[in-house]
Amino acid sequence: MIPMPNSGKTKATRILLVDDHPVVRDGFAELINREPDLTVCAAADDRAGALQAVETFQPHLVVIDLTLKNSSGMELIKDMQARWPDVLILVVSMHNENLYAERVLRAGARGYITKQQATRDILQAIRRVLGGGIYLNEATGAAVLARLASRPQAKDDAVLDLLTDRELQVFELTGQGFNTREISGQLRIDMKTVETYRLRIREKLNLESSSELLKLAIRWKQDRL
Repeated sequence: MIPMPNSGKTKATRILLVDDHPVVRDGFAELINREPDLTVCAAADDRAGALQAVETFQPHLVVIDLTLKNSSGMELIKDMQARWPDVLILVVSMHNENLYAERVLRAGARGYITKQQATRDILQAIRRVLGGGIYLNEATGAAVLARLASRPQAKDDAVLDLLTDRELQVFELTGQGFNTREISGQLRIDMKTVETYRLRIREKLNLESSSELLKLAIRWKQDRL
């Protein structure tokens, strides 16, 4: 848990930032604290710190990245929903919006915005969620609605529903061409764990080799560009 300087705005809406990059946290905090009715009450870089900060500061809104130090943002969302269902959650992440938006909404978040968009639109996203709405950009919102309305699912999408959130992250990064060492660095897990996830993915998707996994991941990724 990382306490933030007291803004003196005692009646402002309290926001907790959960991201393991100090530069990102500080940038978001600067943008948010410029608003007269918003204040960043604390920050955290992992699941344990975030849960402690929610308990201590009782924020109205938590802004969460999906990739955290030694933990998963998706699991943190589920934990928070179980313990504090009234706390609002907005996901701000580097991961592909079309891939993760529907999953974070199902987990309990009220919006998803990429870090590239966030420098411009994070205040709009925050206010939409605080106002009781759902925040997705227009293209992603339309894609999510189309998937929910269409029956049956596309074959690849239906198969990928078998994967856990972490396995899906490994699958996505594989499709982007990252090797085991690079995925390990991106997700902050050791290389042996990455290989374990890849083996589980192959078993669930009935793939006989790593090359088959790579081909499927690349094809799936290209279909969404």
